Amino acid sequence: MSRLLMLVFAAMLIVGLPIDMLFAQSGSAAFDVEQASRAYIDTLQGADLEKSNSYFEGGYWLILWGALVGILVDFLILQSRLSARFRDWAERVTSRKWLQPALYTFPYVIAGFLITLPWTIYTAFFREQQYGLMSQDFGSWFGEQVIGLAISLVIFPLLIMAIFAVIRRAPKTWWLWGTGVITIFLFIGMMLGPVFISPLFNDYNDMEAGPMRDKIVAMAAEYDIPAENIYVFDQSKQHKRISANVSGLGPTIRISLNDNLLERTDPEEVAAVMGHELGHYVLGHTWRSIFILALIMAVGLFITARFAPRLIERHGEKWGVRSISDPAAIPVFSIILILYFLAATPAFNTLIRVNESDADQFGLDTAKEPDGFAKVAMRLSEYRKIEPGPVEEMLFFDHPSGATRVRMSMQWKADHVENPVMLKPGKLEKE
Repeated sequence: MSRLLMLVFAAMLIVGLPIDMLFAQSGSAAFDVEQASRAYIDTLQGADLEKSNSYFEGGYWLILWGALVGILVDFLILQSRLSARFRDWAERVTSRKWLQPALYTFPYVIAGFLITLPWTIYTAFFREQQYGLMSQDFGSWFGEQVIGLAISLVIFPLLIMAIFAVIRRAPKTWWLWGTGVITIFLFIGMMLGPVFISPLFNDYNDMEAGPMRDKIVAMAAEYDIPAENIYVFDQSKQHKRISANVSGLGPTIRISLNDNLLERTDPEEVAAVMGHELGHYVLGHTWRSIFILALIMAVGLFITARFAPRLIERHGEKWGVRSISDPAAIPVFSIILILYFLAATPAFNTLIRVNESDADQFGLDTAKEPDGFAKVAMRLSEYRKIEPGPVEEMLFFDHPSGATRVRMSMQWKADHVENPVMLKPGKLEKE
């Protein structure tokens, strides 16, 4: 046997092939999942690792401080009796009870936008710039914030008008019917958002014909996913993050890839990402998410229905709030819901993370690109901590961590690839 190996070595040297190719086909028994995973995970070192951890861990505090800012803003609007003044203005404009809550939301939303603007500028612009994740100048960024404000001034009045109509008609069970109203709005938003809202921020163009589009169409066809509409959108003008999605419902279903994904990654990575995104559609995550979000919202509105009347009874005269059917009570509702959603953050994260993990597995089975998926997981480490502790991942991660995803990829490779080869990836360039 040793003489045979020597002859093979000699033959490989003669034809100029590297000797380690012999061991590249040594079989899955020689493929160590943890070693293969570490080969990827350990490519993130030094300053890049510290920067990634610092950015993501800072986000933990932003969750808390963001909630406190929201509570303080609503408390200020109540204590200053601005809320009562907004209500009085709405009553002067119209005597129609059903329309007054909608009118109230205009000054309320604008005041909240202006008061929180310094916080928003820091967290969404300067902090992103500090970590090299922002592509826009301030003018372009602020223009998009104004567009977002305009969208809020269309959607929020309609939602509040519907919620207060329910409160007036069913003051004891309004939280249950209100959950139904919010669920309908979620459904409509998911159906119409890709068509009417997303194009306000980015240009969407048909993906050019070619091998990559053919690959996506083939993967979609395997699961009867509508693939007539495949778009590329120019998100590089905003940031460097790679992303894609299958969005919409019914006739508005579309597959979208951002230009960063196509320009910053290899075809195997694009295929891995698209397999994941198609998984969300096939596994019914949109419907599952709507159902679970409705349950979470029902609990939040139930708590609000129990505590808001007590707060109004105790402090309503000072705030100028008459009852829960008074639009001026909106900041009271908001404070209770902010506290509830803060406490429910781990539940929200777990819901999303479980869906994402299922889609990861589906993407690996569909695209069959474990190394492509591992590379994508490492690219996302630009803004996601690569290797958190288990409790940290459970509480703060709404996606599986990069380390979790890399290990899943390498385990899939060990289980499904004949004679898998352990790669030694170099450092992925941060463009």
